[in-house]
Amino acid sequence: MSTTTDFYLARAAENARDASNATLDNVRERCRRSEEAWLLIARRSARSDEMRTKLAEQKAGSAPSVQADG
Repeated sequence: MSTTTDFYLARAAENARDASNATLDNVRERCRRSEEAWLLIARRSARSDEMRTKLAEQKAGSAPSVQADG
């Protein structure tokens, strides 16, 4: 997992804590919506990281090997 994804997950956890500590309904709901948004962003970031890794592996596997003469 990338540092960026970890950041997004930390923001989601922060909003979850804020929601559980909120005394006002509208603040609690706002924090929950924010938590959901950060989790969505984190999932997308993780998926992008996975795709980037797979692509790099594919490129490394399909690259012709260079052999030195001599």
